[in-house]
Amino acid sequence: MNKKEIINKKLEELSKSKFRFSFHLNKKMIVYVKEKGFETIKNHAYDFIEERLKPENPKNDGKQTPMKQIHPVFIAQHACACCCRSCLEKWHHIPKGKELSNNEINYIVTLLLEWIKRECKK
Repeated sequence: MNKKEIINKKLEELSKSKFRFSFHLNKKMIVYVKEKGFETIKNHAYDFIEERLKPENPKNDGKQTPMKQIHPVFIAQHACACCCRSCLEKWHHIPKGKELSNNEINYIVTLLLEWIKRECKK
């Protein structure tokens, strides 16, 4: 399975979760994405993941990702179960207790950006 197929399969799986499927970008967030551009949003996603999820034991794990409409990446993290290390382990089989690898970070950011792109097309 190639990278795109893996991302599509995971988004399909996540869409079957009532909780994960309840997250959506509001109009203000969609405008923000369009104004900033996907390259900027991608840079923000990398920054957030590096800071909040990459460490072996992230600060405030389980509470480090805001649920309010503060930034589209945060909403995407909840929709894609990339909000904390427990969700990463449960949904993506990325074990807790170790620093995220570059491949894992790239996978997470790719997933988040695909979800955001789909939200902006609705």
